[in-house]
Amino acid sequence: MIKWVAAFLGYFVFRFPGAVLGFIVGSLLDSWGSSNSGGGTVFQNASKQTVSPADFELNLLSLCSIIIKADGKVNQTELDYVRQYFLNTYGKERANAIFRTFNEVIKKREVSAERICAYMVQRTRYEVRLQLLHFLFGIAQADGQLSSSEVQKLREIAGYLRVGAHDFESIMAMFVKSADNAYKILEIDRSVTDDEVKKAYRNMAKKYHPDRVVTENEAIRKGAEEKFKEVQKAYETIQKERGIS
Repeated sequence: MIKWVAAFLGYFVFRFPGAVLGFIVGSLLDSWGSSNSGGGTVFQNASKQTVSPADFELNLLSLCSIIIKADGKVNQTELDYVRQYFLNTYGKERANAIFRTFNEVIKKREVSAERICAYMVQRTRYEVRLQLLHFLFGIAQADGQLSSSEVQKLREIAGYLRVGAHDFESIMAMFVKSADNAYKILEIDRSVTDDEVKKAYRNMAKKYHPDRVVTENEAIRKGAEEKFKEVQKAYETIQKERGIS
């Protein structure tokens, strides 16, 4: 209950920024014994081996904050992207309870990507972590460009999440346009045969099908649907280019 009291007091004094800071600080106080063992913040329930919705959301927000400040500045467009995504996914009441703005959190709290990702790896399926990375790419690209420092940070987080290099490049191809984009998304070279294209599509469709993303988090589930559509679009592009029936 401390987190809700802190959020209310924060809102009363500093409006939205104070509310989210109060909520985060209150959450830390609620779980002080299990969430601070060195190396930065990780939100967790130590008694469970599966990540709870609340833990997932708080850790997701922490990773969002890392990406938002990866290029050395806090971009309002990226902040708005996250806020709007949570509003669209959870609805106003729930979204506002867990997210107002990252400004104070970014300034006041050390966040360890390595610790958070290690926590996620232990408690989530690989398919869920792929969608998490997809969501983080969306944040970085929200301002219309993907800087080298953002790509470097995303690659680092992907490593912590144990996401394979081919999967990383596939996801990045959905945000960085190039002539071979469709092929990169399907994780194949332009030189492959038509049969290999079909096989790659079947494999990717299985990997990214929303039914494989077992999670209680609506944001990640919706991300899976978006990525599955990108895989389908990539295959359709190659089909049209090659005249594959």
